[in-house]
Amino acid sequence: MLALAKDKLFPALRKRGSVCSPSNPEFRQKEGHWRVRHSHSTVSHADEPSRPDETSRLTVRMENTYQLGPTKHFPVATVNRILKDVLTAHLQEAEYDPEFCRQMTKTISEVIKARVKELMIPRYKLIVTVYIGQQDGQSILIGSRCLWNPKSDTISSYTFRNSTLFALANVYAVYFE
Repeated sequence: MLALAKDKLFPALRKRGSVCSPSNPEFRQKEGHWRVRHSHSTVSHADEPSRPDETSRLTVRMENTYQLGPTKHFPVATVNRILKDVLTAHLQEAEYDPEFCRQMTKTISEVIKARVKELMIPRYKLIVTVYIGQQDGQSILIGSRCLWNPKSDTISSYTFRNSTLFALANVYAVYFE
């Protein structure tokens, strides 16, 4: 293909430089030489598109299966046992201290998430929340709302209490279609 015909058919493929580049003489005349010494710029060029390299392609993590529901449902009873074990192991002898509880909520939620992921339940997104508060004869009401499919999505919850604190752990399992 001739260069002239190529330029007419594919104007985006021509090499272009930045008009506002300090190396451009038009820029120097407009702005003055003092501006060139104190500025940094990059010049962009658009060349012909390169061939896609095999190594630069991203790998597909999960192919579309057109599966509208889970083949294996989320094991709520097993996750409830995990919640009970983790909360009891971490908080059985603990006393309420705000700084300690702040650290423990992060630790417990990470441990619960890791233990539930070990179950290898396919195509479920997990959300783990842990609340720890002081038990001092008060009452508390904790609510949550989610937009989900009741046929495939579920929640697992466990409440732990000792003499000085209470803890509530929730695991939301949302099916990834």
